[in-house]
Amino acid sequence: MVMTRVHLPVFQPGLGGRAVPATAPADPLVDGFARRIRYLRVSVTDRCNYRCSYCMPEDLGDRLVFAARSTVLSFEEIERLVTLFARLGVRKIRLTGGEPTVRKGIVDLVRRIAAVPGIEQVVMTTNGHLLDELAAPLAAAGLAAVNVSIDTLDADRFRALTGRGDLDRVLAGVDAAVAAGLRVKTNAVALRGVNEGELLALCDYAWSRGILPRFIEHMPMSEGQLYATEAELSSAQIRSALEAAVGPLAGSERPGTDPGPARYWRTGRGHEVGIISAMTDHFCDDCNRLRLTATGALHACLGHDDAVSLRDVLRGGGSDDDVVCAIAAAVTGKRAGHVFERTGAGAPGKHMISIGG
Repeated sequence: MVMTRVHLPVFQPGLGGRAVPATAPADPLVDGFARRIRYLRVSVTDRCNYRCSYCMPEDLGDRLVFAARSTVLSFEEIERLVTLFARLGVRKIRLTGGEPTVRKGIVDLVRRIAAVPGIEQVVMTTNGHLLDELAAPLAAAGLAAVNVSIDTLDADRFRALTGRGDLDRVLAGVDAAVAAGLRVKTNAVALRGVNEGELLALCDYAWSRGILPRFIEHMPMSEGQLYATEAELSSAQIRSALEAAVGPLAGSERPGTDPGPARYWRTGRGHEVGIISAMTDHFCDDCNRLRLTATGALHACLGHDDAVSLRDVLRGGGSDDDVVCAIAAAVTGKRAGHVFERTGAGAPGKHMISIGG
């Protein structure tokens, strides 16, 4: 790809942008710590049909404003960006939200992305509410896998935690995904006083269906919004609780998979469980991902707010080379790791719902 000189005002106010190089480096997807980007998470909408308390805390008030539809990337813009990322070496795309299945035409978008030369995997993270009807069409369009958020198997607690969720509908969606041949993982944010007594039940539910369960430490997005500190469950505490029920857990390697945030553990009976320890045991050294918001802001790290607006480049008439230079600016500025301060200036101000984890 031949690079030309560009001069681009690519930053939106408040995104903490950095200078865009006049020409892209030889390898725009290798950062300053020699980490190669292979994985792009694409938020297709910042809207959701649920109101999970750890994703949209009630006291956000007017600080959470959904993006105007005119500011959201079109399918054509997403496809163009994915095509450029694929040319540079990205091989895996994860569609997130908000809730990606509420975006009208999501099956068509999956089909478009799956057809991009170089893209080897298209996967999705979803709350599962619409999965019963969408699993088969999504699989036919080229979706390979889904991660489904299930924090509790108690219907009343599920509704309270999600604001408006229907557990039976989500479980039906999981079964539909399995039947459609999708690889399925479940995600649960582990919180003391909320679902700590269900860790084994959540595992048993997943294991009985050939699904991989995963638990996630809560991350203080939205300027440090978080459950009370005493409600946090660390990776070590999650593992200890599981070991009390199933016996010792041995570290489990998953050869052939991309480096990811989860560490996997195997029971004596051969079952696996994943734990994502964002707060207590960083996994940044192997980070190979970027995040693109629904409005086109490219974030190099979930735990920091600085970003480059690819939408501004596209809508300003920028060439493919211009977009690559903007991508290079984000990658060059990728930090060694996150901090995830619980409060204050060190906590990311962006909302989890706007970037999809």
